[in-house]
Amino acid sequence: MTNLQVPASPWMDDELQMLADACTQFYEKECAPDYDEWEKQGAFPRSLWEKAGEMGLLGAEVPEDYDGPGGSFAHDAVIAYQGNLAGIDGWGGGLHNSIVIPYIIHYGSEDQKRSLLPRMVSGELIGAIAMTEPGAGSDLQNIKTVARKDGNHYSISGSKTFITNGQLANLIVIAAKTDPTAGGRGISLFAVETDGLEGFRRGRNLDKVGMKSNDTSELFFDEMRVPASALIGPEEGKGFAQMMEQLPQERLLIGVYAVARMERALRLTLDYVKERQAFGKKIADFQNTQFVLAECASEFTIAKVFLDHCISEHLEGRLTTEKVSMAKYWLTELQAKIIDRCLQLFGGYGLMTEYPLERMYRDNRIERIYAGTTEIMKLVVARGLLKD
Repeated sequence: MTNLQVPASPWMDDELQMLADACTQFYEKECAPDYDEWEKQGAFPRSLWEKAGEMGLLGAEVPEDYDGPGGSFAHDAVIAYQGNLAGIDGWGGGLHNSIVIPYIIHYGSEDQKRSLLPRMVSGELIGAIAMTEPGAGSDLQNIKTVARKDGNHYSISGSKTFITNGQLANLIVIAAKTDPTAGGRGISLFAVETDGLEGFRRGRNLDKVGMKSNDTSELFFDEMRVPASALIGPEEGKGFAQMMEQLPQERLLIGVYAVARMERALRLTLDYVKERQAFGKKIADFQNTQFVLAECASEFTIAKVFLDHCISEHLEGRLTTEKVSMAKYWLTELQAKIIDRCLQLFGGYGLMTEYPLERMYRDNRIERIYAGTTEIMKLVVARGLLKD
């Protein structure tokens, strides 16, 4: 037990605390014992998704009319925070819950909602979103995947890469150009069920620096025919606007990940320095150790308060794109700094795979890149400051 004083979240209530406790038990019982094996396999098993569905950890924001619990992002934030606090960083449940599902809730047709959402709540459908392409990351307006209307179907051709949940997902929201001449105004989104779908092909499960248990894939669409009803929204050309409206929640989710990992790193390090000895005394007794921990704990506390402020504003519908961009870049950059400094206190053991800081050091690196790089976030903030 550490003496880390974690600021209370003003948006938490008794129901959310009960959810947090249930999440802790789920991650400890169902995930932690097998996590190293899933790291080697490069993916979580589908059975884990089904267990999460049974536990009510999928689709918290889905309304009761569609077999969901009718919660809010607060519920998803708790589920994500507890997972990362427990070290279950690689599970793509956060993307499924807070990124993919909202596209169906906010823009889907009634038929799409009734068909897809209950199965996403149960874990029968695992969600992914396919935006990034080999030649288009943050520059979404220049995607090359094309969807051509063909009677009561669309024919989709193109490829995507770095797709989280890409090996397991069977419900993929695909960004494609329905009008290749119109830039961002020509992008549409499609909700595509992939089981048995002709023209759909998965590439390799990508080998990457961290997040080894998070299946991240290439996807290929070879004149893939999907029904016209797969279009998300009442008309073509709304996809870019839909993505821009939903990206803030994605970036806030990553902020949740970052702060939870700061807390985990500090708790692990505090326990370690109280036990480990060097030169005849505990590492915790060295003044340098104390200064590093004091600085990291102070910065974590500031980060947690800022995150809670952003979550509160988001729940009230007041969080701006500029502020969530501040949160995304600053919290992920701070996460990297704190994990690095904590690893230093572990010394050589911090680099050993049997110690948790080694994996935390690898896993955190992607968060300064996906959902908008640090550099893009700074541009968003600056443009908001300078606009007339």
